[in-house]
Amino acid sequence: MDRELSLEFVRVTEAAAIACGRLMGKGDKIAADQAAVDAMRTMFDSVNISGTVVIGEGEMDEAPMLYIGEKVGAGGMAVDIAVDPLEGTNLVAKGMPGAIAVLAVAPQGGLLHAPDMYMDKIAVGPKAAGKIHIDAPVKENLKAVASALSRKVEDLTVVILDRDRHSRLIKDVRDAGARIKLITDGDVSPVINVGIEGSGIHMLVGSGGAPEGVIAAAALKCLGGDMQGRLLPSDDCEIARAKKMGIGDINKVLTIDDLVHGEDAIFAATAITQGDMLNPVHYFGGGVRTHSIVMRYKSGTVRFVDAIHKLDRKSMIFKRT
Repeated sequence: MDRELSLEFVRVTEAAAIACGRLMGKGDKIAADQAAVDAMRTMFDSVNISGTVVIGEGEMDEAPMLYIGEKVGAGGMAVDIAVDPLEGTNLVAKGMPGAIAVLAVAPQGGLLHAPDMYMDKIAVGPKAAGKIHIDAPVKENLKAVASALSRKVEDLTVVILDRDRHSRLIKDVRDAGARIKLITDGDVSPVINVGIEGSGIHMLVGSGGAPEGVIAAAALKCLGGDMQGRLLPSDDCEIARAKKMGIGDINKVLTIDDLVHGEDAIFAATAITQGDMLNPVHYFGGGVRTHSIVMRYKSGTVRFVDAIHKLDRKSMIFKRT
C-alpha cells in the first residue's frame, strides 16, 4: 500500500471523531454511533482505494452503510477494511474516557473475516512477543511477561474488561500479584497501550468482541507486539456463521499472523473522549482539535497526529447541526 494512504486514513477517523464528539455525555449512544458511521462512510469516498468492508457495522440487512461486503473508496488498490467508527458507544454517551474512532486496512485477503461473536484474547508488547500462550495459566503468562520485561510480576499492570464472566480471571491475576486496570468498554485502546513502551500497561487478557480483536491485532502487529485469540461461539448458529466466513476450525488458536496476514497493514485511530495516550476532541469557536495515532507495519512507523481543523473550510459533515 502507498505510504501516503496513512494520512488519508487518519482523515477518515478524524471525520468520525469530530462528527460524534459533539454528542459526548448526551446519553444517546445510537445517535453518536450513527454520526460516526455517516462521517466515516462519506470520507472513504475521497480515498484512492478499492476497499471492501470485511469487519463493519453488521450484515447488509443489519446496517445501511459500512456493512460487511460494502465497497468503499474512489478507486485504486484492492484492500480489506475493518472499521469501528465509534468504539465505546456507551463511553461517549456517558462522557467517559476511552472512546475512539478506529480502522485497520490491509491488502485484499489480509484481514481475518471475524464473525460477530466473542473471542478469548491475550495481548502483550514487543519485548514479550512469543513468550505467552492463550492456553497457559495466567500466572505462567504473567511470569513470562515479567521476565521478558526484566521486572517482577508485582510491577505489571493487566487490563481486563469488567464483566462477571471474568471474575475467576480477575482473582487469578490478583493472586499472582499483578495490578489490574478494569475497563467498562472498548478493548482496542488498551491493546495500543500494551504495544507502546512506557504506557504502563503490560498485558490485556479476557474475552471481548472478535471483530475488535482483528482491529486490535492490526495495531499490535504494527507495533511489534503479540496477540493470540480463540473464537467463543455461544451456539450452533454462531459456529455456522464462522464456518461460512471461512473459519473451519472453530477451536483453533489464532495467532497475530492469522488475524492479520501478510507484510503490510495500516492502523489509524482518533480519540473522541480522553484516552491514556490520546487527547479528546476539543471544540472551539470555528474549529476543532483532534489527536490521532497512525501506524504502518511495513515501515514500522508510528505517528501521533495533532491536528487543528477550521470548520468553515470543511465539508458539511463536520459542521454543527
